[in-house]
Order: sequence, then C-alpha cells, then structure tokens
Amino acid sequence: MSLKTQNSKTPKKPKKQRTRDDVALPVLGFLGMLRWAWTQLTSMKTALFLLLLLAVAAVPRSLFKQRPVDPAAVTQYLKDHPDYGPILDKLQMFDVYSSVWFSAIYLLLFISLIGCVIPRAIAHWKAWRSKPPRTPARLSRLPVYGTLVVPPEEGLGAEEAAKQAASVLKKRGYRVDLRPADGKDALASVGAERGYLRELGNLCFHSGLVGVLVSVAIGGLFGYSGQRTLVEGDTFVNTLVGYDQFNPGTDFQSSWLQPYSIQLDKFDVRYDRESPGHFGQPLDFTASLTTKDSPGSEAKQQTLKVNDPVNVGGTSVYLVGNGYAPVVTVRGGDGKIAFQGPIPSLPTDAVYTSTLVIKAPDAKPTQLGFVGFFLPASVKDSSGVAYSADPDPLNPELNLNSYVGDLGLDKGAPQNVFALDVSKLTQVNGRDKPAGGIVLDAGQTYTLPNGQGSISFDGLKRYVALDIHHNPGQVWALGFGLFSLAGLIASLFVPRRRLWLRLGDHEDGRTMVEYGLLARGEDHGLAAEGRAIHSALSKVWGLQAENRTQSTSGKGS
Repeated sequence: MSLKTQNSKTPKKPKKQRTRDDVALPVLGFLGMLRWAWTQLTSMKTALFLLLLLAVAAVPRSLFKQRPVDPAAVTQYLKDHPDYGPILDKLQMFDVYSSVWFSAIYLLLFISLIGCVIPRAIAHWKAWRSKPPRTPARLSRLPVYGTLVVPPEEGLGAEEAAKQAASVLKKRGYRVDLRPADGKDALASVGAERGYLRELGNLCFHSGLVGVLVSVAIGGLFGYSGQRTLVEGDTFVNTLVGYDQFNPGTDFQSSWLQPYSIQLDKFDVRYDRESPGHFGQPLDFTASLTTKDSPGSEAKQQTLKVNDPVNVGGTSVYLVGNGYAPVVTVRGGDGKIAFQGPIPSLPTDAVYTSTLVIKAPDAKPTQLGFVGFFLPASVKDSSGVAYSADPDPLNPELNLNSYVGDLGLDKGAPQNVFALDVSKLTQVNGRDKPAGGIVLDAGQTYTLPNGQGSISFDGLKRYVALDIHHNPGQVWALGFGLFSLAGLIASLFVPRRRLWLRLGDHEDGRTMVEYGLLARGEDHGLAAEGRAIHSALSKVWGLQAENRTQSTSGKGS
C-alpha cells in the first residue's frame, strides 16, 4: 500500500507562529498619551489614592517643627543635628504645607476630584431627565414580587387602575412613567424609580471635598497668623510691627491688616485651694480686654479664655500662654536709666519658676545684661537653695547673674529676646563670683560692683501669649465640610429603587395586577417597601383583606 493510499489527506503545513515583532501595535501618539493620562487621573481609584497620599504627606508636619510656626526651634534643630538636619531641610520637612511635593499632591487631588465630579454630574443630570427603564417581561423574577386582583364589581379598568397606581407612587416619592397598552405591549404598565438623591448625595460629597480644598487654598494664600506677648496695661495694634512673630499667606499684603487694637486690662488665674490632691493647680484663666475695631470706633469690653477666642477685626484671638513679667529699672554707671519696664519670663514648671533675660544696650559706659530666674513664692530648702513653692506671687523674688560688654545689638542682627549670648561678655555677678549672685525682693535695688550700674525690682505684672489668626476661607471650609457630610449621609442611607406594575383586564371583568421591585445595591428594606406598596394600592382600590393576593419575595429579597 502506498503512502498516498494510507493517508489520502495531505497533511497541513504547521502555521508559522507569530512573534511579538510581527504584531502591529497601534501608535498612541502625544494626544493619545494625554487622553490616557487624563483618564487615569480622573478615575475614582486615583482620587481615593491621592486623598490617602495627602493624609500620609501631612504626617511629617507633626514629627518636625515647622519654620512658619517656630523658626527658632527649626534653627536649633539644625544646629543640634548637623548630619541629617540639612538633608531634611532640603526635603522641605520643616515647611511641609508649602513644600513642592505636598502642593503637587494637593493640586493633583483637586484636578482628580473635579475630573470625577463633572462627568458624573452630567451623566446624573441626563439620567434624572430620562424615563424609568422599560418594564421587564417577567416581573416574577425580581427580588420582590406580588399580585393584586381587582374584582369586577369595582368597575375599574386596567388603564384607570394604572393612573391610580401612578398617583399612589408619586405620593411615595417615585418618579413615574405611565405606559398605556399599545402595539408593542398589549398590557398597560407603570415604571417608577426613586432614590436619585443617593447619587446626588455622592456628587455633593465630592463637590464638598473640592470646596474644602479651595477654601483651604484661599486661607493659605490670603490668610495670616501671628503671635504677640501682651503685658497688663499694654496695647497691641494690628500692624506689622506690632507682632512678635508674623506669618503671612503666600499672596497676603500687609496693607490688608485692619488697624484694630487690643488692650490687656487685667489677667486673673484661679487656682485650686481646696483639693489636697490637686492643690495649686490652675482652674481658670481670664483675660479682661478692651478692644477697638478701628482707631475712631467705640471701645468694647471683652473676656478672653482658653478655648474661647475673641473675634475682632476679622481675626480670631486665642489665649495660648501666660506668665509673670517683673518690672525692673536698670541704670548705667552714669546713673541714667538704661531700661525700665516689665520683662516677660518663661515658666518652666507648674509653680511658674520662670527664666528671664534683661538687656540694657543703652547703659553707659558699658552695656549690661542679666540672666536668671523668677520665683513667685520663694522659699529656701535646708541647703539654702531657693525654689518656688506656689504659683501665686506670695513672695516674689529675682535671682540674677549680671554681664557687661557688647551685647551685639548695635549691628542690627536680630536676636532672641529670651536668650543672651555670653560668649563675648564679662560676668560680674554669679554664685561662683566674689560679688555673689543678685537676689532681689519686690522693691529692692542692687548696685553692681565697680560702679557699673544698678538694677531694681519695682513690681510685678502678668502677661498673656496671644495667637492671632485670620483665615478668609475658614467659614467656607466649614460650610463645604457640612455640605459634604450631608451628601455622604444621603449617599449612604437613601435607597435607590425601581418598581414596575403591569395591569390587564381579564375576560370575567377582573383587573389583574402584578408588580415587582428591584434595588440598585444592597437594600434590606426592599421587602418592607413591597408590603407598603401592596397595602397602599389595596387601600386605593378598596380591596378587602380576604380578596388580596399577598406580596411575595423572590430570590435575593
């Protein structure tokens, strides 16, 4: 037998396998690449990822001191960590909210949310104006299904029953489409849908987030914040030179400052004097203020407390700290007054043991400086070391060391008022010096050795530390936040439901009605809604309980 006889069919040649090089890939092009990037950026997954990334990017703000808030602390941090401090500074870890990477995430999130909201809003508007979907062929396959029978004695035809059913559904908040019998469908039907507020709430939620982002951006651009230490009897005027520290927004102009004034009349602190376990702890801080919205306006009396700010001139004034300000007079070696006034001290413990620095650059013939601490209620231990036993000024006392020399203020370089560089000064008084340290009770004066001057402790005042904020987007951010919250609640709790009824006339005069309900998403109240519809229609059509066909639940209800 020949090979041809054995195999009458000619074997097919194996197809040549196509390699990757043989496949003609479409050219995306520049516009196609932009279109693809826009599609990826405006997806909901990207928006959620950017929102999470923004929260993560804000974490360094709580880990590192920020230069706009406390530049001195940032400078000290860089001095204490010369190895990795400059690296962190280059990464803008001390200016998180104004950094390039945080701003990039912020802007991308802003664009992504807008790109998500606008197309969905357009689609939702079209869906809202469109009719409910057509009536399914088999309503019995819906999760909730039921039937009703209107007896012949009611004299109600299918068309009239459909109109009455549509009226019932409208009262229950459904958007209704009445569909009379025609050539396509021999039976009359009603299509109804409700719950469009669910999608509207979702859009409001995302739109509110966009509004919050815009409001925060407005506050960062046109707002400002500042700090001021105000001693009893002194007045703060809202001008640039009136601040101890001022942090303007990116596009803020100093000419926008409203020239209001705040005078600290009195500052009272109430301490616990009854509880043995909490004796001496502060209970209440009250600052009595006199404010004026403008130089020519009428003065108003206001009270400032912790967590209860005062609003004046479009700003919110917060009470963030307090302490004692001993009133001193420093005279130079020529007997003339080189400095006179209160010196705010920094509390270091609960009993207001406070450090202070006094600088007298106008003293002649040589400048004078003093470093020490203030004790509100000075007592001495068994070794003769003084300490404060109570936060109230029961026995105020100053303990100082004195220095003479060039304070470095004549060069115009800024200095910290709470620090004194003693590297180029000569110490005159101190515990380890022959003259000893300076200890002053209220009303006492100490004369420095070698006729270099004197210092007197004239009295005691209190001061407050004020934090002043102006944020033009703050109210808008609150409003958009509440708007977004309301939208979120609507999107979570408003059910989206569809309902259809089909009605037909039987040969014996009865009107046969069947209905079905469908939910978009999980809806545990769908069966209860079906029972409510069944009851409402039965009531309208005057059906007796024994003549009703009860609602049934299909699979999935």
